[in-house]
Amino acid sequence: MAVQNRKRWNHNIHYHPRVLRAVPDGARRALDVGCGEGMLARELRRTVPHVTGIDLDEPSIGQAREQSDDVEYVLGDFLTHPFEPASFDVVASVATLHHMDAAAGLARMRDLLRPGGVLAVVGLARSTMPGDLPRDLAGVAVGVCHRVVKGLWQHPSPTVWPPPVTYRQMRALAADILPGSEYRRHLLLRYSIIWRKPRD
Repeated sequence: MAVQNRKRWNHNIHYHPRVLRAVPDGARRALDVGCGEGMLARELRRTVPHVTGIDLDEPSIGQAREQSDDVEYVLGDFLTHPFEPASFDVVASVATLHHMDAAAGLARMRDLLRPGGVLAVVGLARSTMPGDLPRDLAGVAVGVCHRVVKGLWQHPSPTVWPPPVTYRQMRALAADILPGSEYRRHLLLRYSIIWRKPRD
C-alpha cells in the first residue's frame, strides 16, 4: 500500500519541483538514481507509470519499500547494474552525483536515456573561496528562513562532505558530456542540470 509523503522540507526537497517539471509528456519509464528512502521516486510515480529507484544503501531501500509498493526499488550500484541502454524516458538524480565519479555518473545517465528522454539532476558541489563566499552566505541566510517556517527534515541516507567537484567543474562536465544542457546554480547551495537527449 502506497503511503502519502508527509510534508517535509530540506535543501534537496526544495528543488524536487524542478525535476518534476522536466518530465516529458508521455513518459512511461523513469529512473531515480540514489533514490534513498524514495520520496522523489514516489513523486515521479504520480505521472510516470513505471518508476525504478536504485540506491546502494540497504536501510534506505528498506524504508522505501515499506512506504510504496508501486515503485520498483533496486539495491545496487547504479554505475554497474545491468539496466538496458536507452531504456528510460526520464533519469532523475538528487544529491547523488557527488557520491560517485561525476563524469562516469553523467555519462551513464546519458546512455540510459531513450532519444527524446530527459535527464534532470540536482546536485551539490564544492564552493571556491573567497569568490563563492557572498553567494554561500546568502544561501545560508535564506535556508535559515525556510527552516524557521517549514522545519528541517533530516534524510536517513549516508552523506558525503565536502563534495569532490566544484561548481565550475560541474558546469564544464555538463557542457562536455551533455552538449546543450541547461546548467543552473541555485541559491540554496545546489546546482541543476536539465538535458534532453537528441532524437537523431
